[in-house]
Amino acid sequence: MSSPSTQFATLRRMGVYEPNHHQIGMWGESFRCDSTPHTGESTIVEADMKLDNRSENASHGMLGPMETFDQEPNKISDKVLRRLAQNREAARKSRLRKKAYVQQLESSRMKLAQIEQELERTRQQLQGAFLGGYVGDSSHLPFGGTVNSGVVAFELEFGHWVEEQNRQIRELRSALQAHVSDFELRILVESGMSHYDDLFRMKTIAAKSDVFFLISGMWRTAAERCFLWIGGFRPSEVLKVLSPRLEPLTEKQVMDVCNLQQSSQQAEDALSQGMEKLQQTLAETLTSEPLGISDVANYMGQMTKAMGKLEALASFVNQADHLRQQTMQQMYLILTPRQAARGLLALGDYFQRLRALSSLWAARPHEPA
Repeated sequence: MSSPSTQFATLRRMGVYEPNHHQIGMWGESFRCDSTPHTGESTIVEADMKLDNRSENASHGMLGPMETFDQEPNKISDKVLRRLAQNREAARKSRLRKKAYVQQLESSRMKLAQIEQELERTRQQLQGAFLGGYVGDSSHLPFGGTVNSGVVAFELEFGHWVEEQNRQIRELRSALQAHVSDFELRILVESGMSHYDDLFRMKTIAAKSDVFFLISGMWRTAAERCFLWIGGFRPSEVLKVLSPRLEPLTEKQVMDVCNLQQSSQQAEDALSQGMEKLQQTLAETLTSEPLGISDVANYMGQMTKAMGKLEALASFVNQADHLRQQTMQQMYLILTPRQAARGLLALGDYFQRLRALSSLWAARPHEPA
């Protein structure tokens, strides 16, 4: 049998136990007191049991990483499943968006077809009315003997525009009476301003189709035509009408409104002078050759020059609409949201009353001749 020191050395090499010096001293005393064979064997058996426990513990310690390693495929599988589920959900939403887009296109196509049918029906009605008024003499038909599709389209659009403006006026009146917040009023005012922008856009397109129709104001009621200026209202006159409805104004606001009214008046005068100059130039062009002489070549040359002069009319209408639009935008910047709402309401009421006046005038009883 090996000595105790040899046994401890063996156990130490095997990594079973690393006793401190105090323990070694106590064990040495124990071995010296009882150095029988049984004592040595029991010590070896206990050491072997400790060694087995250490080995068993070590084997259990290895199970953790092994189990973790076995769980890695499961974790990867869960991640893949989540990714697949996300892809399926994205594909489903994409299909829904595509379906909604196709439905929207189909709805727009149907609306366009309805508008085209309405335009065609109105064109036929207008042609019938005009032909009924000018039987046997189509050369006197308006719009050059045929119905201008651009004019018909503008009249339809303008009718819808007036209906929408009436709805906005009711909404503005209700909001002001309910004392809603400035934020809500600002939204309504911006919507009203955008609505007027749509009107100016429509008029630009109509001017290219028939500028005479636009300037003559046949799309307006009779009372409105009395106040017409180059295809619309005078900005300076509208400011005079609106100013009393905007009070109280601060001193700065009063000064800004006065400056805006003055600058609008100056721009109006410049455009009016331009229109007068155009009329004078047109008259000079038509009389540049002696009247009463049936020279076809000279006559056609005069008409060609006159047609070139008339093209400037559309430019004057567009400049006048631009002045109207700029004046409204400047007023929007000067006023508070509540004042701007009252101003839009007053402007809408003004045109509504002019239209009502025209209806009353047309429906008045006529005295017998």
